[in-house]
Amino acid sequence: MSRATMSILLLLVAMISIQFGASFAKQIFDVVHPAGITMLRISLAAIFLLVLWRPWRATWDRSAWPHILPYGAALGTMNLLFYLSLERIPLGIAVAVEFTGPLGLALLTSRRKQDLLWVLLAGLGIVLISPVTGRDALDPVGLLLALGAGFCWALYIIFGQRMGRRIPAGPATALGMLVAALVTIPVGAFYVDEQFFQARVWWTGLLVAALCSALPYSLEMTALKHLPTKTFGILMSIEPALAAMMGFLFLKETLNLQQGVAMGCIMLASAGCTLLSPKVKEA
Repeated sequence: MSRATMSILLLLVAMISIQFGASFAKQIFDVVHPAGITMLRISLAAIFLLVLWRPWRATWDRSAWPHILPYGAALGTMNLLFYLSLERIPLGIAVAVEFTGPLGLALLTSRRKQDLLWVLLAGLGIVLISPVTGRDALDPVGLLLALGAGFCWALYIIFGQRMGRRIPAGPATALGMLVAALVTIPVGAFYVDEQFFQARVWWTGLLVAALCSALPYSLEMTALKHLPTKTFGILMSIEPALAAMMGFLFLKETLNLQQGVAMGCIMLASAGCTLLSPKVKEA
């Protein structure tokens, strides 16, 4: 098996891991508030990454904190809004709507006229996915929360790029996750009650931290070494479909035809924007 094929498989496993972890977390929303499980997941992931990378021993520019803080704040807020949206709308739809953040960023920074097609396609997806009246209506607050998570994802990319020029990837991620934990703790702590301290909740938090942070991060870092950035971006566009599959298998969430078409529009816009982007020199 070639390195490229192995890298593709690793990336697929990483995406499945993230969405399986999200579906697993959603199963205990009836016990712990989404903000509480988000706090637990991010805090445990931060501890793991700090132990793994030990940024206090690494060589990096300590004056980079003004870049680390907004990066971590965007990461923490993104996770909070995403998990809050999961309480109200299906997993597959939440992921698809969240994808409009990085997609919108890519289109806004492009000066190519043909990218208007992807803007229209993504816009069509949002219109189709967001009816808030009728038998198949979706919770408008859930949709707004997912859109907010997408906006924070775009900010996370912007701040991550700025920070990445000053700090190695490992310590940067660990420090960013630490800041993210500090952002989620005040919100999550507000919803802590006696149920939060059940062993089941903490085991779930540990599993979700591993599935949604530690494992996929490690796999993606390995895959990126042998995959062109463009290929990586195209493969990532199938994540909403994987999320919908996990929602169906583990949460009994089904999508109607219109919602499926809407997800397809967003995924196609994401893949098309990446596929037809100008060639960049690979690191």
